[in-house]
Amino acid sequence: MSLIELRQIYKIYNEGMENEVRALNGVTLSVGRGEFVAIIGASGSGKSTLMNVLGCLDLPSRGSYSLNGKLASQMSDDELSRIRNVEIGFIFQGYNLIPALDALENVELPLIYQGIPAEKRSRIAKESLERVGLGGRLHDRPSQMSGGQQQRVAIARAISTNAPIIMADEPTGALDSKTGHQVLEILHQLHRERGTTILLITHDSKVAATAHRVIRIADGQIVVDCPREEIALWT
Repeated sequence: MSLIELRQIYKIYNEGMENEVRALNGVTLSVGRGEFVAIIGASGSGKSTLMNVLGCLDLPSRGSYSLNGKLASQMSDDELSRIRNVEIGFIFQGYNLIPALDALENVELPLIYQGIPAEKRSRIAKESLERVGLGGRLHDRPSQMSGGQQQRVAIARAISTNAPIIMADEPTGALDSKTGHQVLEILHQLHRERGTTILLITHDSKVAATAHRVIRIADGQIVVDCPREEIALWT
């Protein structure tokens, strides 16, 4: 059984109206446990909408989404919240850090929601920041950090819960090429060492080519799904 199973997923805005938009238009997709998958597409292709559905941040208009053998449509709000906090670690292009909190406090946030005691969550947060090379910046706030350092804080926050799935939406989009490469290497290290399932959303074919499997989405539909060795055939 696949970790992720989507069957004929539609996400439709203003359905039946003149300005109807089909952000997802019949997407069927399976992802196995431990895969490293890139989902590539231009702006407006539906890739971020797809991540929102995969991450249980939004429910589809039609179709079925099964995560770990359980249908998302049959989960309560509390169950969906638990999945977002425990099962999935999110990394966003905009970092989504709290400006008033330092790096350590930002990484501790999901652990607070899990009810982990203060001493233990501080230790986990420190270890996570050390893992991404920020052991010396524990008490710096986002405004005191470069974009690459902020993104590494976001990665540390995502991995602090030891979530089996990491969903990264354009994690290198706001970074220079060198820093972007460092961020990708951290994701690959997680995949190698922990067996974490990685879903990487990107518009950049070079970034996508670092994944083991590449899916191209256009107009809300999957148009290509192939191993990375074949990406040169369609880029």
